[in-house]
Amino acid sequence: METASAEETERLGAAVAAELRPGDVVTVSGELGTGKTTFVRGACRGLGVDGPVTSPTYTIGHRYEGRVSVSHLDLFRFESVSPPEWGDLEPYFDGAVVFVEWPEAAGDDLPPVRLRARLAYTELGRVIDLQAAEKSLLERIFSGARPRV
Repeated sequence: METASAEETERLGAAVAAELRPGDVVTVSGELGTGKTTFVRGACRGLGVDGPVTSPTYTIGHRYEGRVSVSHLDLFRFESVSPPEWGDLEPYFDGAVVFVEWPEAAGDDLPPVRLRARLAYTELGRVIDLQAAEKSLLERIFSGARPRV
């Protein structure tokens, strides 16, 4: 999917969120500045979060309350995540929809991932590649989507 503005990226995030439930893990990858947090902000809005949604780069994680709990993790500062560090991160996964930026640092230690989002720049904006654990999830996300979100 292509988006040409932050608003379109947020709308795509909200469309994705409409199909998520507590326990779902979504990884969000891409270079610095490609709109990962913007995508997550839209998803949070779609899940009923009203307050500010900001990058947790320096705090590692944020927990938001909406219609469901939402956790937003940013593993940018990690080369890898040690077992004691996972102990600190595990509560973020309890009863929440979880978005993980820079998931590469987690290696194979993340819980099962339901959706992977990869963002990249193009000449016209962003391309967001979504890969799901089940094909029907993508079909539901895109069933009502306009050509441009």
